[in-house]
Amino acid sequence: MLLPANTKHRKQFKGRIHGHAKGNHELSFGFYGLKSLQPERISSRQIESARRTISRHLKRAGRLWIMIFPDVPVTSKPAEVRMGKGKGNIDRWVVRVKPGTIMFEVDGVDKKLAKEAFALAAAKLPVKTSFIARDHYQ
Repeated sequence: MLLPANTKHRKQFKGRIHGHAKGNHELSFGFYGLKSLQPERISSRQIESARRTISRHLKRAGRLWIMIFPDVPVTSKPAEVRMGKGKGNIDRWVVRVKPGTIMFEVDGVDKKLAKEAFALAAAKLPVKTSFIARDHYQ
């Protein structure tokens, strides 16, 4: 699973996801992409599950880019522990995804196959998504 090698601070506040994507809202490398339509936190497990689904459906043809990286720590306290006594330990790593963020890109496969792979991957993610192609930009 994905997690950062080191961070400046061990634990972070929860924060809120405001507005639309400022960067990473157009295709950079691939010809087809999976774009987020909702603000949400996506965990490293969900990213890995979607990646495996895409690569298996494409039968490792073409090239896949993961455009998001989980760099936000989420803490949780153990079960049946009373309130207080400080913040819990790091439980998982997430990425805050804004609407309009490109999450995955693919190239080297035909449109139908890419659309099917992204539809399967979208079922693994907690956000509504849309399939985009480079021909929309040209």
